Amino acid sequence: MHIPASGNGNGDVLLRLDGVGVRAPSGRWILRDVSFSVKRGEIVTIIGPNGGGKTTTVRTALGIITPTTGTVWRKPGLRIGYTPQKMKPDATLPLSVARFLALGTGAGRADIEAALARTGAQSLLHEQLAHLSGGELQRVLIARAMLRRPDLLVLDEPVQGVDFTGEAQLYDLIRSLREESGCGVLMVSHDLHFVMAGTDHVVCINVHVCCAGTPQAVSEHPEYTGLFGPAAVAHQAAYTHLHDHEHGLKHDPGREE
Repeated sequence: MHIPASGNGNGDVLLRLDGVGVRAPSGRWILRDVSFSVKRGEIVTIIGPNGGGKTTTVRTALGIITPTTGTVWRKPGLRIGYTPQKMKPDATLPLSVARFLALGTGAGRADIEAALARTGAQSLLHEQLAHLSGGELQRVLIARAMLRRPDLLVLDEPVQGVDFTGEAQLYDLIRSLREESGCGVLMVSHDLHFVMAGTDHVVCINVHVCCAGTPQAVSEHPEYTGLFGPAAVAHQAAYTHLHDHEHGLKHDPGREE
């Protein structure tokens, strides 16, 4: 199913994929006919089954992978902050958080401390990177991404290896950073209940775009039910109702397509 990318390359659009396909050397399609866009101040989350092409989509959007078909447009001068899906610091390499954040960023001590404070990780400045917990490492990686003062923050599974409480805190942090900086966010996640409660636009990918739209629209789509099962839909309906009731979260059904 081809979902036209929104926007025309101007205004608030930061990134647009149009008809993107990626073929493996064997000839198998890893991605096919994927289209969507990310606007400034918007959180777009990619969901889908394992092996469905989520990380390939992100890497193609970043220019790490060249698409076989279709086009990727990035706003000229776009600054991107990126956190990869997996990073395991070498336990034998002495590297403090402060030193890690300085490497390749040119950031001074004041900027590093401010970035850590924004992500709630200011106490980790002198800790060894290899000694951090999963949640601590993710906060440090997000702080590093924010040091670039990004227009677009790209997060590939930002809560991987983090417990349930830590997941909720990290998703709250991501939303806060979006609100404070006005950046767009492109995120890959497998945590359907958190995604549906805190995302503006969802793109469900299983090689192709199965469905896309507001969280509510996607959760009611038959292809979403087919991929994740009716239990996921029932769970999401209950979670969204509770979240709305407690926090007043509202989904905007009027997003342009």
